[in-house]
Amino acid sequence: MRNFRHLENVATLAYDRDRCVGCGLCATVCPHRIFAVRDGKAEVLDREACMECGACALNCPTSAITVTPGVGCADYIIQTWLPGKRGASCC
Repeated sequence: MRNFRHLENVATLAYDRDRCVGCGLCATVCPHRIFAVRDGKAEVLDREACMECGACALNCPTSAITVTPGVGCADYIIQTWLPGKRGASCC
C-alpha cells in the first residue's frame, strides 16, 4: 500500500506489541494490509496507509490495537456516499 496515502502523520492507529498474542485477526480484516504476523506478533507494516475503519481494533481479542474511526479519510469517504452529506475535504 505504499502508493496509497491519505494525510501523512494523522492516523490514530496505535499498537501495543506487548499485548499482542499473534492471532492474526488484524491482518485478516485490514482492507489495506497494514498488518502482518511475524515471529508470533503482529507488525504494523505501513501505518500511514491506515484508513481508520476500525476493523483491526474491533477484532483484536486483547485490545492491543486502538484506532479512532471517523477521524480520517474513511469518514470523509463514507459521508460522501450518503445522500445529502458532504464531508470536509481531506484527501
